[in-house]
Amino acid sequence: MKQSVPLQDSLFQKNTVRPLADMLRPTNLEQIVGQDHLLNPGQPLRQMVENNRLFSMVLWGPPGCGKTSLAKLIATAVKADFYPLSAIFSGIQDLKSLFEQARRNRQVGRATILFVDEIHRFNRTQQDSFLPVIEDGTVILIGATTENPSFALNPALLSRLEVFVLKRLEDSVLYQMIDRAEITLCKKLPLNDEAKRSLVSLADGDGRYLLNMIEAISSRYKGQQPLTPQNLSSILSRRAPLYDKAQESHYNLISAFHKSLRGSDVDAALYWMARMLDGGEDPRYIARRLIRFATEDIGLADPQALNQGISCLQAYEKLGSPEGELAIAQATIYMAAAPKSNASYTAFKKAMQLARDYGSLMPPLSILNAPTSLMQNLGYGENYQYDHDFPDAFSGQNFRPAGLPDQPIYQPTNFGNEQKIQEKLNWLRQRRQDLNNGTK
Repeated sequence: MKQSVPLQDSLFQKNTVRPLADMLRPTNLEQIVGQDHLLNPGQPLRQMVENNRLFSMVLWGPPGCGKTSLAKLIATAVKADFYPLSAIFSGIQDLKSLFEQARRNRQVGRATILFVDEIHRFNRTQQDSFLPVIEDGTVILIGATTENPSFALNPALLSRLEVFVLKRLEDSVLYQMIDRAEITLCKKLPLNDEAKRSLVSLADGDGRYLLNMIEAISSRYKGQQPLTPQNLSSILSRRAPLYDKAQESHYNLISAFHKSLRGSDVDAALYWMARMLDGGEDPRYIARRLIRFATEDIGLADPQALNQGISCLQAYEKLGSPEGELAIAQATIYMAAAPKSNASYTAFKKAMQLARDYGSLMPPLSILNAPTSLMQNLGYGENYQYDHDFPDAFSGQNFRPAGLPDQPIYQPTNFGNEQKIQEKLNWLRQRRQDLNNGTK
């Protein structure tokens, strides 16, 4: 016990210079946590390292999942020179210098791994500069990115890289990291069980952020009683949610929102709506998506859905945030619970395809106006039947152009209001057939 005090003091003295996250950085591949799908025996990245057959790659994953640590340990495992570079602070000249160093390394039989953090921030010219040195084996490029490589990297560069997807750290892994941090700090964190769960929740799968919070608690809290979840807010600042309105997370969450609505999962739809709002998404965008959803996935199964979508946008415009967001939530609930039909959407696409396929077919002359004597002489408007003059306001005349296939375009479902529409269309088809056959 006597030795624990100076050891603890020395750790905290180091801590002012060396962050806890750096102190706990893994020193071999076995210490990497949360990425078993890549590093377990037989998995692709593990095999590449064990066989010393590395290819240029990009590590894609959320913040704090271990991309930088993994790149360093790969270089150590294959005994390659490791040159880290940040795309935020580097330019073409920095790359040229490193490429020259890599060529000198190659002449003496040493492999060079160039690690580029935030590689998606390089512009097209900078990304293209990697192509020749990757192709001739001068460097093994390991890029790290939080953005979808399909969008963030040039196709030419992406085609030369293997993409390995790193997962956000699960809660069980974060609890392991808390245990390791307590061992390193030589003391238990002043947290009750509920506060520890809150800490893991605040980390949101980010191991680095978790360790930074642990460091903040260790250095700032001097009380004797364990911290509660309510007390944590006085020590820790709230982490901004992982949401970028201009990047992949924007499209991921709106996709999850739309598909939850389509699947009639009210709770999931509300959750994804809240995630977007909490991330700073413009509520008007969500309201516009609800209007789109009303016409694409509900249609005439519930005609009121469109009114709900338009009304929620108007309500938000009148009230603003946060009051107007309740109208968006109400419309979300309504549409998730509404009967679903894409019959209108399908009919529109089918009609557009027919219009493209059959060109400029002429409407029947009988349904055209004849404002001039020439048009009257050509038969425009001849034998037109005014539907209101017929029983049930239905003449049964032909409105399709000659040459257009006689097949239904709009085919309603049996859900909601469309069931009644289907009954009406069946009646109209039978009535038209009877009139054309000369029967009543």
